[in-house]
Amino acid sequence: MIKNTAEIKILGDTYAGFYSCGLTMLGSDTMFRFEDRQETEDTNELRSKDGLVILAKTKKSPHSDAYELTTSFTNGSEADVTLEMMTSFLLPNIKADKIHRILSFWSAEGRVKTDVLADLNMEHAWNNNAYRVEKFGNVGSMPVRKYFPFIALEDSESGTFTAVQLYSPASWQIELVVRRGDVVTLAGGIADRDFGQWTKKILPGETFTAPKAVLATGNSLEEVCDELVKAQHPDISPVDDSMGIVFNEYCATWGNPTIDNLKKVADKIAGKGIQYLVMDSGWYSDCGDWWDYRGDWSINKKRFPNGLKELTDYIRSKGMIPGIWFEPEVASPKAAEFNETEHFVKKDGKPLTVGCVRFWDTEDPWVKDFLYNNVIKLLKDNNFGYVKIDYNDTMGVGCDGPDGPGENLRKKVLGTQEFLQRMKKEIPGLVIENCSSGGHRLEPSFMEIVSQSSFSDAHEIKSLPIIAANLHRVIRPEQSQIWAVLRAKDDDARLFYSMCGTFFGRMGMSGDIYDLSDHQWQLVDEGMAFYHEIAPIIKDGYTSRILCTARYYNEPKGCQLVERTLAGKTLFVFHRFADSCTFEDFAKEQGVDISKYKILKTYGKADRDFSACAILAE
Repeated sequence: MIKNTAEIKILGDTYAGFYSCGLTMLGSDTMFRFEDRQETEDTNELRSKDGLVILAKTKKSPHSDAYELTTSFTNGSEADVTLEMMTSFLLPNIKADKIHRILSFWSAEGRVKTDVLADLNMEHAWNNNAYRVEKFGNVGSMPVRKYFPFIALEDSESGTFTAVQLYSPASWQIELVVRRGDVVTLAGGIADRDFGQWTKKILPGETFTAPKAVLATGNSLEEVCDELVKAQHPDISPVDDSMGIVFNEYCATWGNPTIDNLKKVADKIAGKGIQYLVMDSGWYSDCGDWWDYRGDWSINKKRFPNGLKELTDYIRSKGMIPGIWFEPEVASPKAAEFNETEHFVKKDGKPLTVGCVRFWDTEDPWVKDFLYNNVIKLLKDNNFGYVKIDYNDTMGVGCDGPDGPGENLRKKVLGTQEFLQRMKKEIPGLVIENCSSGGHRLEPSFMEIVSQSSFSDAHEIKSLPIIAANLHRVIRPEQSQIWAVLRAKDDDARLFYSMCGTFFGRMGMSGDIYDLSDHQWQLVDEGMAFYHEIAPIIKDGYTSRILCTARYYNEPKGCQLVERTLAGKTLFVFHRFADSCTFEDFAKEQGVDISKYKILKTYGKADRDFSACAILAE
């Protein structure tokens, strides 16, 4: 078993040297303070003579074969101590020659990036002293931007993998260090002072605990990813435990919902087994565009003259749970709330403004009351059972406060998580969808609070099935809401392509569904029935293969075949892109022996480029 250990860096102590300053804070003189080191089966404890204590624990996950790694620092001295680096995990002497990271940009989440360590110039120096460092992470309040907080190390010689997923909702870092021999030290945690302007003052008697991490080992990338994902333990609403289907009207009204068009949607989808009808942005403020008036949560009386209770009553009368969209953490310039400058996050003494928003200070009691009265109370008073929480920009490196900008930022994001928890406490059974311009908050500590998450904003583009499949490596598919946007112009191939994409997670739908023909509705109904049958595999299965030959997201070429299994049954989902081939030819090319399976049911027809099918087999 690989055991967690830890390092800290205390402000004022000497940095490591050997050309490492500015690259890493590991190896500093701070660690020479800790002369007393005690080790048990699952802990590493380090003590200094003046009472400083670092405690690193390794605990078997109760949910998978992974291990939970935690680190705490206690200031038992008589003086303040200011940290400028603290690891959540530190794993020395890992033999590896490759690393696998998972990239993320808006509508381009989940791409695997594999590097040979030698290509990164990470071979040890001839004198075994000079540092080789590869450091990456995220700075800001969107923890999944550029990279997911994940890494896997591969040792090609032994065929083994070591992977870590970090539970950090704000700025984070992961670093690899090579010094002596062909082994790697792997460390990660909150983005340090160099990387994320983080410092934290610890008063005498105080303990600070770093964000946790989860460690998995195995014989393939898919195996370790499965262990990490299954170690996530989301608090899913009991209302949302049956893989229910969501219909979100955004791609029908484009931010212009009204009581009439939503009743029209409800009438069309009633009785089709859809659990939620969600009204997206644009229901608030009488003044104009939804984007410009975020923060003004007064009900738009032009669109809903009798208020929102008329809508929720109507949706419930049709057998569905009503949902609503909010972006509660921000205010836009045209909302009157934008001028409440005292209550926004500050940077250099002024309200932090990014693009066209300011960010509420979630530690401010006034803001807590504002969010209760304008969000939680509105949900209660109008009998909503589902809320989509959006978040469409990042605060960047940090903000004003008692500690370093990075720590101040982290506490604001923790305030957001506390707000989500308060929503659940105030409204038992509430289903919360986590959305941040699609996928910018697909991070484990956020995922464990919510029932579902938007997988991406890639709702109608060709790369949707690629993104949706790749996310199996980092989030639970049962939480990954994937939209099939349905259009009257869609032919059979396009409908199959869209519907099969939802089989990688939680089925969501949108689009001009009231304009679909009877034939189109038949294909959609068949797709929903197939989804309900495979839902247990989506929820609890193991994704053993993600085989994709497409290199580009915008113009994908080739094919993708995903295999997920549970209790002797296997789900194959096959998508064809440009210049593609048949399912049989692709499976043979990729070494998948289809002949050993008995086909139980199929959906779709992958008979040309940009078509798809799904197969349930045993």
